Amino acid sequence: MIAPIERTLAGLRAQTVLWRKAGETIGVVPTMGALHQGHLSLARAAREKCDRVIVTIFVNPKQFNDPDDLKNYPRTENEDAYKLESIGIDLIYVPEPDQIYPDGFATSVSVSGLTDMLCGESRPGHFDGVATVVAKLFTQTSADYAFFGEKDYQQLQIVRRMACDLDIPIEVIGCPTIREEDGLAMSSRNLLLSDRSRVYAPVLAVVMDDMRDKLRGGALMADILPGAKARIMAAGFNDVDYLELRDGGDLSLLERSKPDARLFAAVWLAGVRLIDNIAV
Repeated sequence: MIAPIERTLAGLRAQTVLWRKAGETIGVVPTMGALHQGHLSLARAAREKCDRVIVTIFVNPKQFNDPDDLKNYPRTENEDAYKLESIGIDLIYVPEPDQIYPDGFATSVSVSGLTDMLCGESRPGHFDGVATVVAKLFTQTSADYAFFGEKDYQQLQIVRRMACDLDIPIEVIGCPTIREEDGLAMSSRNLLLSDRSRVYAPVLAVVMDDMRDKLRGGALMADILPGAKARIMAAGFNDVDYLELRDGGDLSLLERSKPDARLFAAVWLAGVRLIDNIAV
């Protein structure tokens, strides 16, 4: 059975109040739609842990730097609802824009320290938009647990810090990256790749796996980075935004591997920006 769709905050809260009175736990999976198996894995994790599950679908204008990127972002609400049917979630929250940003909305949530590198460096203001909308969704749903994929690892760490700093009573749970059979990290943006570009895309994961093996063997990033970038560009990519080794906690830059180190990448392929990260 397809879960009911709620578009208003009043309707959402009318439902969550009943669940709260019944002593039920609530899990939320915030998304921008165009759901793939990565999103569905988050919904399944929420279903296993929580009495009630809400999946939110909201294409958040405040986290887009490029108006064309916002305009072209896939919107597949009907298909998304059918994909969630087999999981048995309880509610799909698809708020109208004025339910998130009503007239006169003048507040922005900013998390310093974790937002000025990686994706934050090339997309100024992006993570302010993420933190703001996620804070809204956390309070609107009154969820006990929130589920985010490790594919967007920087976002995961920012959301965790935001919730902690603002004393929002929610546990943010990170779930493993889901990949295609050829290793490409699943992303809604993959839908924007042409058939030809899709053939090249898995090279990024192959190069990162090779880098991980070398880092585990004691190699320095300075020694392996030029060759890794050259392989990516030779495979047909247009640009390497970043390819860096960082601490998995505070995201500080590293030169060699250490416990909890992660390798982060962002690349451009045929006008589509792809990101990935792996534990080293």
